Amino acid sequence: MMNYKHLHYFWTVAKEGSVTKASQRLHLTPQTISGQLSLLEEYYSVKLFNKVGRSLELSEVGNQVMSYADEIFSLGNELEQMLLDLPAVRPQLLKVGIVDVLAKSITHQILLPALTDEQSIRLDCREADLDSLLAELTLHRLDLVIADRAIPETVSMRGVSHKLGQSSMSFFATPELKAQLKGPFPECLNNAPMLLPNTHNELSSHIEQWLTKHHIKPRIIAEFDDSALMKAFGQEGVGVFNAPSVIEHEVEQENNVIAIGKTDEIIEEFYAIYVEKRVNPPILKELIKRASNALFA
Repeated sequence: MMNYKHLHYFWTVAKEGSVTKASQRLHLTPQTISGQLSLLEEYYSVKLFNKVGRSLELSEVGNQVMSYADEIFSLGNELEQMLLDLPAVRPQLLKVGIVDVLAKSITHQILLPALTDEQSIRLDCREADLDSLLAELTLHRLDLVIADRAIPETVSMRGVSHKLGQSSMSFFATPELKAQLKGPFPECLNNAPMLLPNTHNELSSHIEQWLTKHHIKPRIIAEFDDSALMKAFGQEGVGVFNAPSVIEHEVEQENNVIAIGKTDEIIEEFYAIYVEKRVNPPILKELIKRASNALFA
């Protein structure tokens, strides 16, 4: 019978790329892990890794074993989640990954129904880039990912990309800064100080294309990964900033700024991504339905 402890050592080494890194993650000595891997290889008379320099690469057999191991430990995580979600005194856990470039107020409104539901829900929210979150979702370490785009075609996973909705883009400035701008929107942005999402954000390229199309050259003051930080600087009058039009009124009230214009030529989309499992959290699809109806109706 398969020794799953040995298989887990193999799986961790393959994920980490070396015995040393795997030993740090598993809190075991490298000698212990190397010995257990040797026992696994000897028992089945196979070679699982090839040594390339100081790194280990999976052999042809190792790649086949890895595909099974991924499935086995993914199902193990799913089983653990199912047991945690059984009716009990403890609240039902909903693990959500949020793409770090999304506006916090949008994700807040998407997730809020989970906490106002009659069911006892405990949210575990994590922020990261989309690729990292999809990897966690594949391994069933997350139940849901809120993202600004669907699963990329380059990513091999059996997931569902449910479009929650989309929003046009509004631009904001403090009353003092707005008074300094000249001309109608969007011409008033020419040579105006501007705050933008970071270049790795897909929205940033859309904004830059729109500016180029309208022959507008603002003065880029700063770029941000965090939309909340961008709003904080915008609130101080450092520059014009953008946010989805669907939360325009909220942005104005919370940041003491004024919407100076909006465009339907820049669209930000919002997706709920999940994997169909044997047992999904009961709140999951209801949450997606409510977000679509309430926020983007």
